Amino acid sequence: MFDDGIDLDAVRTDTPGARERIFLDSAGSSLPPEPVLLETISHLRRESEVGGYRAAAERADDLEKGYAVAANFFGCEPEEIAFTESATRSWLNAFTAVPLAAGDRVLISEAEYGSNAVAIYHRARLVGARVDVVPSDETGALDLDALRELLDERVKLVSLVHAPTNSGLVNPVREAVEAAHDAGALVLLDACQSAGQLRVKVDEIGADLVAVTGRKWLRGPRGTGVLVVRNGVRLCPTQIDQHGATWRLPDGVELRPDARVHELWEFSVADRLGLIAALRYADQVGIDVIERAVRARAEALREGLAGIPRVRVHDIGAVRSGIVSFSIDGIGAGAVKDALRGKRITVSAGGSHGALLDMSKRGLTEFVRASPHYFVSPAQVSAFLEAVADLD
Repeated sequence: MFDDGIDLDAVRTDTPGARERIFLDSAGSSLPPEPVLLETISHLRRESEVGGYRAAAERADDLEKGYAVAANFFGCEPEEIAFTESATRSWLNAFTAVPLAAGDRVLISEAEYGSNAVAIYHRARLVGARVDVVPSDETGALDLDALRELLDERVKLVSLVHAPTNSGLVNPVREAVEAAHDAGALVLLDACQSAGQLRVKVDEIGADLVAVTGRKWLRGPRGTGVLVVRNGVRLCPTQIDQHGATWRLPDGVELRPDARVHELWEFSVADRLGLIAALRYADQVGIDVIERAVRARAEALREGLAGIPRVRVHDIGAVRSGIVSFSIDGIGAGAVKDALRGKRITVSAGGSHGALLDMSKRGLTEFVRASPHYFVSPAQVSAFLEAVADLD
């Protein structure tokens, strides 16, 4: 039994899908709890009754309170919160708003996520900036000494991935942020895989910009995200509409002074209300309790998988997250995923494109990813390990 403070009966009652199958894909798109589902569906039903505008007006106060809910969860001020449609939208809005010109430098790690890397290299090529990769240390984490050596006055941005998509690594974010700030660089943190399973408090880690998704460990609806923009960070937003700015005649534009300059006017009200409910739910369970519970389940998976013949666990880092990556000799990742699905077990399979630098360095082309959330029971962990051992 996991001794982690989780009321397993209660959270599994709120998660019917966790009783019907062994769900190990919270790093992909997790199972929303019943309060999130109810909030989202009830608003869609209300829209069908009175129309979207009136339904939104009826929930205006709740939508506004959502900024304080998110700020409390992420350790910042309500004016530092913007709601978006995904972590990708959050990250791109932040990245494209960072001033970048010819001769400037951007630092990334070997754990950089594929979509981020594509945007960074593309924009650097357009403006004549340079991208440098910070190597990893012997554990696989960002090498802090190498980071300090690469930092100089030309570095405008350090892009960090808190928890990579393809391994159990957790990067030393706070120390990296301190080093970047000492050199005058901004830090954009991809917290897509950490928010909701790890403690992500911006006032503790100090990152200037933080991109978050709702659908993964936060257990919110798809099509939701959060962007945290610290007060005082100087940016030049490039994607704005009349929600984020005011048109002043004859040709003036006055930008909002808060993070909501990065929002767009149109969004799914039902999904945003669902995300706010998910944040409240996670806060009620307690992020420190969640972190302990997820780590306990992930370590149980790693230990069990390591004892199965032909199975190779690919996780790196001295501090590890709830993402467990592995492969089975002689069976492709997609085939493993499909075989487990036939046993009512949900995992995901990934290729090198999501973390090309790290995967190429380690000679990996694909992996199976199991990501257990706190609603996974000890019996389900054991059943999963038995199912993997039976694959041929």
